[in-house]
Amino acid sequence: MTVKQLSLPELIAACNELAIAQVGLWREPVQEYGLQAAAKLVRDAGLTVTTLCRGGFLTAIDPEKRAKALDDNFRAVDEAAALGTDTLVLVSGGLPAGSRDLHAARERIADALAELAPYAEDQGVRLAIEPLHPMYAADRCVVSTLAQALDLAERFPAHQVGVAVDTYHIWWDDQAPAQIIRAGTSGRIHTFQVADWTTPLPRGVLTGRGQIGDGAINMHEWLGYVERAGYTGSIEVELFNEGLWAQDGREVLAETVERFVTHVTG
Repeated sequence: MTVKQLSLPELIAACNELAIAQVGLWREPVQEYGLQAAAKLVRDAGLTVTTLCRGGFLTAIDPEKRAKALDDNFRAVDEAAALGTDTLVLVSGGLPAGSRDLHAARERIADALAELAPYAEDQGVRLAIEPLHPMYAADRCVVSTLAQALDLAERFPAHQVGVAVDTYHIWWDDQAPAQIIRAGTSGRIHTFQVADWTTPLPRGVLTGRGQIGDGAINMHEWLGYVERAGYTGSIEVELFNEGLWAQDGREVLAETVERFVTHVTG
């Protein structure tokens, strides 16, 4: 998503040019290109798919909508397996129309996970619950903190359900470092993602993720948290940013690599 202006072949070529060996993919461009064709493209390029994003939106009350959402998540698991990644990221879903019951919505997520998790395990795929910033609670994700995500995940084995740690969504939470330790102790950090928080936020907050180093988040600090929790997996950069999307994608990717080395791992 950081360079969604690039087609999938252009993205793969740019990754090879910049010696990027791993890539996190989103379902929409994969589906547009064709699942099997995308899997072959990535495989032939020698790239590893770190995660597939996204499944989720599991809070519907209406039985027909719930069944439709579950079917889509089963497909997402199959897509992840075909791409060779072991992690499907879940954005849980917001409050259904007319509802104000956050607790019930989270319980419906747990009910859905009880159906999805065993199937995902059979396909060699883990589910990673991603908490989103509280500003998204009403319409996109009723899971707003790592503690809430872990409360759901811990109902299931760690190899089935864990969490996604995303700096953009949790940097404000002073309980998050302790929850990262909690997640790491039980082997539930399934992916670590970085993006910066810049102000003022744009009118469309979904595209408010800042380029690394442009905002308020101390990336070294957050890398330290996950490393001390025992995380040794991939680090993904996920930027939703209209300004970056309007630029040359290869230049954005090159800048992102430079910022990553300077502000995250350097």
